[in-house]
Amino acid sequence: MKLGVPADGDLRGHLFVSSGLGGMSGAQPKAAEIAGAVGIIAEVDASRIETRHSQGWVRHVVEDIPEAFRLANEYIEKAEPASIAYHGNIVDLLEYAVKHNIGIELLSDQTSCHAVYEGGYCPAGITFEERTRLLHDDPAEFRRRVDDTLRRHFHAIKALVARGTYFFDYGNSFMKAIYDAGVKEISRNGIDEKDGFIWPSYVEDIMGPMLFDYGYGPFRWVCLSGKHDDLVATDRAAMECIDPDRRGQDRDNYNWIRDAERNALVVGTQARILYQDAMGRLKIALRFNEMVRRGEVGPIMLGRDHHDVSGTDSPFRETSNIKDGSNVMADMAVQCFAGNCARGMSLVALHNGGGVGIGKAINGGFGMVCDGSERVDRILRDAMLWDVMGGVARRSWARNENALSTVREWNDTQASSGFMITEPFLASDTLLRSLLEK
Repeated sequence: MKLGVPADGDLRGHLFVSSGLGGMSGAQPKAAEIAGAVGIIAEVDASRIETRHSQGWVRHVVEDIPEAFRLANEYIEKAEPASIAYHGNIVDLLEYAVKHNIGIELLSDQTSCHAVYEGGYCPAGITFEERTRLLHDDPAEFRRRVDDTLRRHFHAIKALVARGTYFFDYGNSFMKAIYDAGVKEISRNGIDEKDGFIWPSYVEDIMGPMLFDYGYGPFRWVCLSGKHDDLVATDRAAMECIDPDRRGQDRDNYNWIRDAERNALVVGTQARILYQDAMGRLKIALRFNEMVRRGEVGPIMLGRDHHDVSGTDSPFRETSNIKDGSNVMADMAVQCFAGNCARGMSLVALHNGGGVGIGKAINGGFGMVCDGSERVDRILRDAMLWDVMGGVARRSWARNENALSTVREWNDTQASSGFMITEPFLASDTLLRSLLEK
């Protein structure tokens, strides 16, 4: 979208820079290589780097900033994918890039800014061990240093963006942390954070219009048998359920699940995640339950990330591309939760936090055990569609263009099923103005 790469292309020859190699952010170097890019990921905690390196999720480890960029440039010139962990602070890395006029095409951050003063973000100029001692011994000084580093981080990104870098907030509350550190300049309206920030959340710019508005989101499953063979069988079944020629999103997800085994994505439980829309999730779920019924695999637990179409209300991430003023409300997650309860999901949760932090998000999640029974088939047909399309409806009512077309298509194809969505009637701004003037 941002670099002029064709839909069937990849990111070979392009540079992505970010920070964080922890629980969620550790996927960044692996993702960069899968996409064909060269990725440099800064991390202050050597133990996190060692974990990701031993898993094979990051290829190179460097301690020196010039070496990180030299190595990256080597792979960029060869148009080969590579991932590089830089053991150090991202702010030092970015300030070096600014000073030496090094171009960075794609830039983000995935440090734990939802807990920025509790250790989720490390001040520049000190080691990770020094950071830990300072956090314990002098939290006020730690907070002061965090704010100072966040301000430096902002100015480095601002300079790079002015040179053509595309920066996006990764949904980790990074820009909110910068605002709270006193940088009011990052506020879009210049007054407060209520209208968002000058740079986009990736939900505003990417996830919302390209995925959530169509109903695509993180459909998950866990093979409760613990057998890797079961996971391989479910991968194959899921791939057979996807028509790669339907949309570009389907092609991406077909390729993802096709290559999942080769990309060695499992680091613990025999589990998988695959972005699908409402009918895609239902089709795969019913296929899995049939496989359990036939004894081809053991029981399977279905679920999804809270970072989804309908599961979460958060004006700083999941609902940041809902522009009708309802993005600050928690009704969607609550209704998703209640509807899943009423429809018989195995496990239903409503909780605060997640990703952007406590007080900034409400999440409604579910889990559904496929035991092979026809009872589960009935629940899946009712609940899976509700779980997704409630969010598409909300986005349609906010007049999101892709959600509007998704709802129209849904109503055209589901007219006989009884699963209809109320479509908004869009008023003419010109007509409204003339009526108000009268």
